Amino acid sequence: MTVKSFHPPVRTLMGPGPSDVHPRILEAMARPTIGHLDPLFVGMMDEMKALLQYAFKTQNELTLPVSAPGSAGMETCFVNLVEPGDKVIVCINGVFGGRMKENVERCGATPIIVEDAWGMPVDPQKVEDALKANPDTKIVAFVQAETSTGAYSDVETISKLAHAKGALIIVDAVTSLGGSPLKVDEWEVDAIYSGSQKCLSCTPGLSPVSFSTRAVETIKNRKTKAQSWFLDLSLVMNYWGGGTKRAYHHTAPINALYGLHEALVMLQEEGLEKSWQRHTDLHLALRAGFEAMGLGYLVPEAARLPQLNSVTVPEGVDEAAVRSTLLNRYNLEIGAGLGALAGKVWRFGLMGASATPKNVLFCLSALEAVLDEQNAPIARGVALDAAQKVLIAKGY
Repeated sequence: MTVKSFHPPVRTLMGPGPSDVHPRILEAMARPTIGHLDPLFVGMMDEMKALLQYAFKTQNELTLPVSAPGSAGMETCFVNLVEPGDKVIVCINGVFGGRMKENVERCGATPIIVEDAWGMPVDPQKVEDALKANPDTKIVAFVQAETSTGAYSDVETISKLAHAKGALIIVDAVTSLGGSPLKVDEWEVDAIYSGSQKCLSCTPGLSPVSFSTRAVETIKNRKTKAQSWFLDLSLVMNYWGGGTKRAYHHTAPINALYGLHEALVMLQEEGLEKSWQRHTDLHLALRAGFEAMGLGYLVPEAARLPQLNSVTVPEGVDEAAVRSTLLNRYNLEIGAGLGALAGKVWRFGLMGASATPKNVLFCLSALEAVLDEQNAPIARGVALDAAQKVLIAKGY
């Protein structure tokens, strides 16, 4: 068999991730590879830390990109902070809270489950009740932006509840970093992880993380070794720790880090708060189009994540056929429902470079055309006008 070069089509990525990668980032990744201990690369690492501190709104010294996707960022938090026998409250309101529970169990700790319906945010009252019932809780872990549903939970409130009982918090911000308000220092977040491929518009494969001074002290005072050598921060810190002398730990994904560096430079150029606002504005335009068409949302309005829209499938519509037609005819990718929501919702991502007025209008137009072919019970010819009104009102 003769294998030829792979040339993917140009897609518009409006699923749950990855998002469209900006051309500036692709260009940055094509720059010459240098060594991971090269003084010039070490200088870029210091810039990367400062840029990530800006994105997370933190001064945490231990802020770095893990050399693997967001799932490894999650594992980095758990394997460094959780020890056998610890008690960890895990909030589950979707797929990714369930993955947190799996991490706790693999660390030999005991998960205390706080459960909310998929599509609902984490209920702080349930967290408070769990803390009262388990005063020896070490950590409270939850997802700020649940990618499987599009629900947005209140980090600040849950953080205060946990700290009042002497517990740390671990936060999943994979889909929120750069797209929704996230204030690590102000909200006193102890450990947080994200991904490069969502609102930062970078390629998948890197996981920004940040740890508070309190979390670092917990890591330093562990009674047992972290169960992962590669993700053991007591070792990784010696490579990402700062200054010109770096201890070799692993060969960093150099060109991927060029891409993340460029993505963070672009975030800084736009302005963090302006990026948050852009994601909200374009969500409102997309929502106006969906609602004019007659489509409904899974998540209550007050808890909706702007960059991940879970929309209910109309009665009698073959949801998989709709996704397939959008992909094959229009080169437009949207996401399916996961778990209990499979076949019931579509997930529309509006993240990073994918979050543009052009994509909002393109998505609505293509979706209406495909639903019309299936004789779906929707209102026709009104979605684009509804979205345009919002875009004009917001100054786009």
